[in-house]
Amino acid sequence: MSSTWPTLAAEIADVIARGGVIPAHPLALDEQRRLSQPHQRALTRYYLDAGASGIAVGVHTTQFAIREHGLYPEVLELAAESAREWSDRPVALIAGVTGLTNQALAEVRLARELGYHAALVNVATWRGRPEAEILAHCRRLGEELPIIGFSLLPECGGFHLSYEFWRAFADIPSVVAIKMAPFNRYRTLEIIRAVVDARAEHRITLYTGNDDHIVMDLVAPFVMRRDGDEVRLRIRGGLLGHWSVWTRRAVELLDRIQQLPDASNIPADLLGMDSIVTECNSAIYDALNDFVGCVPGGLEILRRQGLVPGTWCLNPTEQLGPGQLEAIDRVIAAYPEMNDNDYVGSQLERWMAPAHVTTGRTA
Repeated sequence: MSSTWPTLAAEIADVIARGGVIPAHPLALDEQRRLSQPHQRALTRYYLDAGASGIAVGVHTTQFAIREHGLYPEVLELAAESAREWSDRPVALIAGVTGLTNQALAEVRLARELGYHAALVNVATWRGRPEAEILAHCRRLGEELPIIGFSLLPECGGFHLSYEFWRAFADIPSVVAIKMAPFNRYRTLEIIRAVVDARAEHRITLYTGNDDHIVMDLVAPFVMRRDGDEVRLRIRGGLLGHWSVWTRRAVELLDRIQQLPDASNIPADLLGMDSIVTECNSAIYDALNDFVGCVPGGLEILRRQGLVPGTWCLNPTEQLGPGQLEAIDRVIAAYPEMNDNDYVGSQLERWMAPAHVTTGRTA
């Protein structure tokens, strides 16, 4: 057990605690399924200029197959370098780590060397193993770098962990946040209750990954009872693949939500945004086909904007689902206010400029 747990630098701790838009960073491949560095850099620049508070790299949206193809180090390094060159404001760099302990430790150590601030721990590989072993794994990673917990729905390769697991996880001193993505109200509440019961609500920031209720997760206060007293929590931001597209609009939406005073009435049009965002996500993430096209769906949006060359994935069988293209066309036509096409079009040439060109952040 570590006697000195890793901590975040004060400015990054503030970024994560304040909450914000953290896109899950996609992978830009050309027609030969090779990494397109200019487009990959452009994506990072886009997210920073759009106002994202951080980026998550090496996660599901980045395609787990980057590990098999030896791209994990290059992709992490490129994102970190691009972020540092492009913006001088504090940006949370989060590295997705996965696998059994030896693999995950190697990924955490690489991320730390590259300047990443925290690791998002994906424990999908541990499916079927005792929760005590999974907890020990998380603690070991937390000795190397601040960590972010990740509850992932089974349809996307995850599995449900118990309240008891999350209660013990919240006791790990280096846990700085939890991304909740069970797509299940009951499971989401269990995680929140675990954080409250651990008296960790001021140390652990809650982020939504629940694509089926993004807006409601962000606007609704969560009320728990502890020792007879009421504890109110808010989900402060989102770490989302959905926010890897139309990011400028996501930032504007979260800014509006965060400006609402606590205990204020939620405007009806803001409540209505929950169903609009969810319907857009259903198309982009291919929800009705059990998410089989979730990665190429996001790439299709970015392709139309010129931010990536195409929807190619490292796994050739990973393609848009049946009817998904028509569903994307439908939501784009129905909700034109949700896209940031004009913004991207006005800045794309800057973002596609060669490396080491630091023209600064736009408003």
